[in-house]
Amino acid sequence: MDATQDMITDSRNGRSKNRILIVDDHPFIIQGYKNAITRYKPDQFEFTIEQAKDCESGYNIITNTETEAFDIAFLDISMPSYEEKGIFSGEDLARLISEYMPNCKIILLTMYTELLKIETLIKTINPSGLVIKNDLTFDELIFAFDKVIKGDNYYSKSVIKMLSQSQTDIIKIDQFDKQILFHLSKGTDINDMTQYIPISISAIKQRKIKLKELLEVVDGSDLDLVKEAKNKGLLF
Repeated sequence: MDATQDMITDSRNGRSKNRILIVDDHPFIIQGYKNAITRYKPDQFEFTIEQAKDCESGYNIITNTETEAFDIAFLDISMPSYEEKGIFSGEDLARLISEYMPNCKIILLTMYTELLKIETLIKTINPSGLVIKNDLTFDELIFAFDKVIKGDNYYSKSVIKMLSQSQTDIIKIDQFDKQILFHLSKGTDINDMTQYIPISISAIKQRKIKLKELLEVVDGSDLDLVKEAKNKGLLF
């Protein structure tokens, strides 16, 4: 797969060609993004848009060896997961894009408004755009797209407001921790988790203890752990 993302100019019409990926589980939102993108400076740009409806279809497009690298990707954070491949959110898809298409500019979109989660997204993903969906209007989407396509970063007004608040420590957990939390939320017995997570039962139990310490629910139940992980934006 060619990861080169230089904009290609069509010599016939002088327009820059750009490949766009949109992954969101709401078809009407995808259509809204497409409407905005196709109306952006049509005399200067030509866009090829691919879309996916969940983590699995997004994964399949990104990892397909025949997929041409994308220039910009719009990723919803909360989507149906692809458990088989350990892809639980748009955040995981963003990491995958960075691996397969390192020059692709990523715009993350979320309904989540927890400061800790926003800080973590910026720290771990460093997206070109980060948008709280409640901030999004047609004009704002065009403005965000314009900033990103020109090489600038764009944070929506709610993101900027949150970042201006007091800074908090970023909680870092790895993919195994995320999978443990995910399976706890689904009610999977801890002794059965080795079917899905490639570590030992003892390692899973130790990680669960550490997660309870990290999230300050040491004496709480598994449900308390899941609830606090969701409150902190570590689980959707």
